[in-house]
Amino acid sequence: MGKRVLLLGFILLVAFSTAFAADEIKIGSINDLTGATSDVGKDAALGIKECVTYINDTGGINGKKIKLILYDYGYRVPEAITIYKRFRDYDKVKLLLQWGTGDTEALSPTVNKDKMVTISDSFSGHLCDPKKTPYNFIYATDYSTNARAALTAWYEKVWKKSDKWKAARDAGKKPKLVCFYMFASPYASAPIKAIKDQAALLGIEVAKDQDVSLTALDAKSQVLTAKGDEATICWHGNTTMSVATTIKDAHALKLEADHIVNNWGFDQNLVRMTGKAGDGVIGAAACAFLGMNVPFMDKVLDYCKKVNPGVPVEKRDIRTVQAWLKVSMAVAGLKAADKKGKLDGPTIKGELESLKNWYAFDTNNALGVGPYTVTAEDHRPTGVASLYYIKDGKIQLFEKIDMKKQFADKWQSWLGW
Repeated sequence: MGKRVLLLGFILLVAFSTAFAADEIKIGSINDLTGATSDVGKDAALGIKECVTYINDTGGINGKKIKLILYDYGYRVPEAITIYKRFRDYDKVKLLLQWGTGDTEALSPTVNKDKMVTISDSFSGHLCDPKKTPYNFIYATDYSTNARAALTAWYEKVWKKSDKWKAARDAGKKPKLVCFYMFASPYASAPIKAIKDQAALLGIEVAKDQDVSLTALDAKSQVLTAKGDEATICWHGNTTMSVATTIKDAHALKLEADHIVNNWGFDQNLVRMTGKAGDGVIGAAACAFLGMNVPFMDKVLDYCKKVNPGVPVEKRDIRTVQAWLKVSMAVAGLKAADKKGKLDGPTIKGELESLKNWYAFDTNNALGVGPYTVTAEDHRPTGVASLYYIKDGKIQLFEKIDMKKQFADKWQSWLGW
């Protein structure tokens, strides 16, 4: 009798576990919590957990709960590959949330072979051509479009119109671009070809690039070289900490150039770290900044407090908001595929490639972006780059520029840069 009871209990336990497993969908997430980009990575990871909690609290994926499995890879490509194999072979995740350009590009042939849909925080243009990377998706304007847009907006609104550059314009001088970034970083170097191409298109001269580490605490020698080259506009391709280092050194050494920054180097922490030196800096952004008055921001703030009450909201940043946008896109693909009863890579891929005039959380202008359209021929979700600038210690909207519309004759040829 005792053996029968034990056997029955075991059968019920297995049945319960199987039923529970059938009612959950596993998502794997590779994040940088300790590596060279952890200055922005930690906040993003918090946001992913908070958004998944919100999704589960509000019905999950058609009634199924998301089981989030999140690991730190310390910004090391070999670690990311090991984690991915665990996700694929042991955890059997249905979708991968990835982080860096180096690891996302390195894993791209594998996820394509495995048919594992991957949504990354790397917005590398190299990941946007489905002919080459069919299972890679991004959730914001790609790096190359952002770089082209930032340079174009600066040229049209600052170089051509500001009093600061009037004497140079009157003297017939051309603006000169210097790019500050870590040469060895796939992420930081991803849009360099594109921004130099845009410079040529606009008639901007290009001086020597300056190699600045992602963890740099001093960039004086690089700034002095740029000063000697008479730079008028500087592109910063690193994350916040080293961008702040370079901008502060440029201010201290009286480099009279303007600054434009990629989205991972422009945030509230840049404002705090640069002080007066940051005034006037222009940066790209993937979405609205934390606390801005846009639809769905109230949910983001509520879940910051609910899930991670020990982390003060005032110390959080736009990376949290980006995480919600990223998870929302993942959920859109998973929900549609699940409704078809085919929660597999090809179906999830097809549903993401069917997004047309899509907004996060099906809410107009949610998190300050949209609409997005993704196709089987082009995984760039939008050509609209959101540019902000720092004025009197506050981040304000500079311009939203539709690069797809403004450069319609070139847009398709830029795919995959």
